[in-house]
Amino acid sequence: MSIGALIALLDNASVLVFALTGALVASRAQLDLVGFVFLATLTGIGGGTLRDLVLGRAPVFWVERPELLLLTAGAAATVFLTAHLLESRYRAILWLDTFALAVAVPAGVGVALEAGVGPVVTVLMGVMTGTFGGLMRDVVGNEVPLVLKQRELYVTAAFGGAVAALLLLTLGSPRGWALIGGGAVVLLLRAGSMVFGWRLPVYKARPPRR
Repeated sequence: MSIGALIALLDNASVLVFALTGALVASRAQLDLVGFVFLATLTGIGGGTLRDLVLGRAPVFWVERPELLLLTAGAAATVFLTAHLLESRYRAILWLDTFALAVAVPAGVGVALEAGVGPVVTVLMGVMTGTFGGLMRDVVGNEVPLVLKQRELYVTAAFGGAVAALLLLTLGSPRGWALIGGGAVVLLLRAGSMVFGWRLPVYKARPPRR
């Protein structure tokens, strides 16, 4: 598989899984079918759209592949009909979002590498692709954004995966395997945070001295 095909596959997978999370948030908000489609599409293409705009890519990836909009609409309709069967929709959102993050971050890194930008921007594009769709979803759906959860690794997982992909490239790994390795690091960190409680220390304000 060529690098271009791998990046497109990662992009498509992240759009689909993020769209499912957007539709699940719509179900928690008890929206109608149009609301489901809107929130699923916003979540599915949000991060990649911002990435492409920042990088000056034309056309934006979903304009070039409009079938992705049908994919998000299909995901929304599927969840609209089946969400009531889930025992815990919020738990489903968390795990789907984890898998979406693990494919979106390497997709963003891969697009940035193809654009020829530097390592700092490449890492930022990976983080942006992985996090901004979910951030838009949570803000519009009136949920507490996952990126702001104190006790879970989220942006840190995205950052770690993007850096890992670049480190693997620096060590001589083929680009495709480096992207897959970066995604595996994202999945490991995010899942470890959810299952085992991995977290970074948080700032705690101290009482003022008298």
